Amino acid sequence: MVLHFLVRGRVQGVGFRWFVHREASELELRGWVRNTEDGDVEIVACGDPRDLNELRSSLRRGPRGARVDNVLEHYLAESEAAGLSAFRIEGAW
Repeated sequence: MVLHFLVRGRVQGVGFRWFVHREASELELRGWVRNTEDGDVEIVACGDPRDLNELRSSLRRGPRGARVDNVLEHYLAESEAAGLSAFRIEGAW
């Protein structure tokens, strides 16, 4: 299963990408996380539905210092998973 998430709120400058990376890696999900120009955090994750459900819960909670206002999600075609490898942070400086 492949899911796309968009997390809105105070989610940049609070370690949100690193938080997502840790959570997703522990669940052995494949995919990526990155900041958007609009101040949101975008995630594409592929894996077992139960693990994706755990990630969803983590995204709603966020790390200390974050304020999650909304988590938008939608399913992607399984073909989107073809290029996904170990979970990574995109655009990290």
